[in-house]
Amino acid sequence: MNLRALKYLSVLSLPILAYFSFHSTGWLTYLPILEAFLIIPILELFFKPDAENFSEVEEQKRLENPVYDVLVYLIVPIQLACVWWFLVSMTQPMDLLTRVGRITAMGMLCGVMGINVAHELGHRKRKYEQQMSKVLLLTSLYMHFFIEHNRGHHKHVSTAEDPSSARLGESLYAFWVRSVVQSYLSAWRLEAARLRKKGKSAYSLRNEMLQFQVIQLTFLLAVGYFFGWEVMLYYVIAAVMGFLLLETVNYIEHYGLTRNKTERGYERVMPAHSWNSDHLVGRIMLFELSRHSDHHYIASRKYQVLRHMDESPQMPTGYPGMMLMATVPPLWFYVMNRKIGVGRND
Repeated sequence: MNLRALKYLSVLSLPILAYFSFHSTGWLTYLPILEAFLIIPILELFFKPDAENFSEVEEQKRLENPVYDVLVYLIVPIQLACVWWFLVSMTQPMDLLTRVGRITAMGMLCGVMGINVAHELGHRKRKYEQQMSKVLLLTSLYMHFFIEHNRGHHKHVSTAEDPSSARLGESLYAFWVRSVVQSYLSAWRLEAARLRKKGKSAYSLRNEMLQFQVIQLTFLLAVGYFFGWEVMLYYVIAAVMGFLLLETVNYIEHYGLTRNKTERGYERVMPAHSWNSDHLVGRIMLFELSRHSDHHYIASRKYQVLRHMDESPQMPTGYPGMMLMATVPPLWFYVMNRKIGVGRND
């Protein structure tokens, strides 16, 4: 067994801190968000990006090592346990500071543990892995991501047809609105088109988008019934925070990058159409999500064998730092537009 796989256990620091948040009060409830957006960005200042790739032999060993799969499978029961702890904790009397802290902790779990790992599992071929992906997306109330990301985003990435690709000069906040709304509508269109090709009606229970809405609504009603409608509202707020974290990641991953249009359509997706980050801490904490260029180049590659691609544009820091930068549009435009080549005087 390759013990190098165990480095990804570091991602469990988030649910551990969240558990602590759900059983603490005051400022201690903010530990998960402080880890993500203070501690990790500071750590990445002291670790140089690692662009090293694996040999073919090492890559095959990683693919054959079941520990890499078990690690992402474990996230499913851990996430569900965290949802339970959150819901129970929110039924207790608490001050506003504690309430907000616990909601942000759950929001971090929805974005990092829920959607991020669901993204990895959603690209797998095995049905049980895809089902685990949908369970994780349910915890973030973002199940349509399974359809739109796999069938829409990967086909249209870095084009005007893709809601999840940020345009040059588009602020994060404008992108949030456009991507959230258009991605949801795109998922309905994609599922309707799939059913039409099979000669089925889009207005039937075979429509996965209809299934997802029923499942999510049932989940929320169950939360409201067993834990109270106020707690249900808190959970919705946490889920919104979770999918806005996802959309922020989408924003930084493709900002300003475009594919050329040819007579037959758009050119093939290449490593140059996604921003890449080799910063070690962020890579490990996000199951190599930041090696995004290779993921789009070959979407079926598992996280443990994603490669650095020399042709891909490189982010100046890791994902947490880039996400923070994106929240300040003038700073973001100043740094990233210059990296793309806009606004330079030389």
